[in-house]
Amino acid sequence: MGALEVIDPAFIQAPEHRPKPESVQANNVPLIDLSPLAAQEPDPGALESLVAQIGQACKDWGFFQVINHGVALHLREKMELVSKQFFAMQKDEKKKVARDEVKPLGYNPPQMKEVCQQYGAEMEKLGHKLLELIALSLGLERDRFKGFFEGGTTSFIRLNHYPPCPVPDLALGVGRHKDAGALTVLAQDEVGGLQVKRKSDGEWILVHPTPNAYIVNVGDIIQVWSNDKYESVEHRVKVNAERERFSIPYFMNPTHDTKVEPLDELLSSRNAAKYRAYCWGEFFATRKLSNFKKLHVENVQIYHYKN
Repeated sequence: MGALEVIDPAFIQAPEHRPKPESVQANNVPLIDLSPLAAQEPDPGALESLVAQIGQACKDWGFFQVINHGVALHLREKMELVSKQFFAMQKDEKKKVARDEVKPLGYNPPQMKEVCQQYGAEMEKLGHKLLELIALSLGLERDRFKGFFEGGTTSFIRLNHYPPCPVPDLALGVGRHKDAGALTVLAQDEVGGLQVKRKSDGEWILVHPTPNAYIVNVGDIIQVWSNDKYESVEHRVKVNAERERFSIPYFMNPTHDTKVEPLDELLSSRNAAKYRAYCWGEFFATRKLSNFKKLHVENVQIYHYKN
């Protein structure tokens, strides 16, 4: 049986979207050391340099990796273990907690709940540190974004499993897309596969795994808040012919009733608002519904709110 006979045709990409056999390695996706944040008495110069690095990465790439981030390795390893244990379960068992149109975020089996809650709490802490740095890089108050996440956020964790694919040059694990939320913090394993569309030339760049690092990208909400100063960038996932791949993204999103619009502090007579306000909860619900129902129209995007 040929390779094309063992893969669902739905996963075959149009020729213009197929990955190249050899990927460009992303040696220049910024790798940023967050250790200045851990100092009891932070060095102002080190903090200023860190903020500048974050701002430059957000502007040039929309993506960066962080090390010395403060998330305990043993907790990440526990999260990775329960993910692998779950995907190793029988199909009938996994179906009991499957995502569907009624519960599009899915439900965790009881044995995973505690680990997911602990890991989610650490991701939230790291996410707020990153949002503070991004706020400072935009010339805003450190806690400018904090209020958008108080009172019950819509943040969530996703566990991804990509089985080996016999035709890795014809298919993708995840097609090209931008993240709709505020911030994504990704743990990927040593197999790798994440590709970022480089802003300078549109080339798809493979983000090489860095041990115990997290890959961070700004989402559509930060693009709107910053009035396009920081752009949410397209990315996708390659599959591997021999090895399965696991990844765990944390999507940091504001409260359901958040009104997303360019921040007043960043607007001026020369920099008018480029977007109309929209309700994040309604936007989020529409995006999630499209995972399970053909809408017969283009999914909602932030450019639909462009002025």
